Amino acid sequence: MKVLRAKSAGFCFGVERAIGIARSCARCGSGHVYTDGPLIHNRQMMELLEGEGIKEIGDYKSEKKVDLDLSGSDKESDILVFRAHGISPERREYLKSLGLKCKDATCPDVGKIAGRIMFHVKKGYTVIIVGDPQHPEVIGLLGYAADKGFVVKSKEDIDNLPDIKGDICMVSQSTMFTDDYREIAEYFKMRFPQTVVIDTICGATKERQKDVRTLAEDGAQAIVVIGGRHSANTIKLAIMAQRTGLPCFHVETAKELDMEVLRKFSVVGVTAGASTPDFLIDEVCRRLENI
Repeated sequence: MKVLRAKSAGFCFGVERAIGIARSCARCGSGHVYTDGPLIHNRQMMELLEGEGIKEIGDYKSEKKVDLDLSGSDKESDILVFRAHGISPERREYLKSLGLKCKDATCPDVGKIAGRIMFHVKKGYTVIIVGDPQHPEVIGLLGYAADKGFVVKSKEDIDNLPDIKGDICMVSQSTMFTDDYREIAEYFKMRFPQTVVIDTICGATKERQKDVRTLAEDGAQAIVVIGGRHSANTIKLAIMAQRTGLPCFHVETAKELDMEVLRKFSVVGVTAGASTPDFLIDEVCRRLENI
């Protein structure tokens, strides 16, 4: 079988940076290293990091109190790392109050979105965030809007908004579809024409979405998308692959490949989410190439 591997498959800058920060803390310190919820959305990578002494605490959304007996911790050497998806200002203050040293591994692109939200809120704007209200990135960003923020995911959500007076600023979750965000923004401005729309979709997301289309154009007969079930950008890649009209297979590891079905194809495209490590991508490609 011929395998077409997307150039952008694998870690983005923000994920690689977050892992580097956590690993640096584990190598240089003599204490424990904790992450508030999953540092990134890839279970296999989190298990690997745990083997290196980096332990996940908290919860998926970084909302609950930390379930950790800090009485046995050495606050002089233990380190708490803030997740790549970012956290709300309230969560940040709570984690700092625990008394551990803190390292911020928030993706710089997410940090820029938070900065834009704070800037516009200070100027009196209402902020609209387009994205999944249950995703930790969106939960964290909404915290920067205080009581001046709303999250919308669909046209129905826009229809259900109250009348908003004054200036409005719209941003998106960093992993949104470019076309979907444009469509939502256009619909929103029909009701609220005073809205300032800011493109906050990260470059890595745009590149991955473009590469899915390239795989189809280059002759792929099916597309395998590798990544976590909770990874927003991986899920969107799978949807993008389905939109090409080609059969799509979303797997976390090579063990999940349906080999009997995949044998029907002679050319298969492979891409992966921004939190998917190379060793998982390599294994999937080897398994397919051996057909």
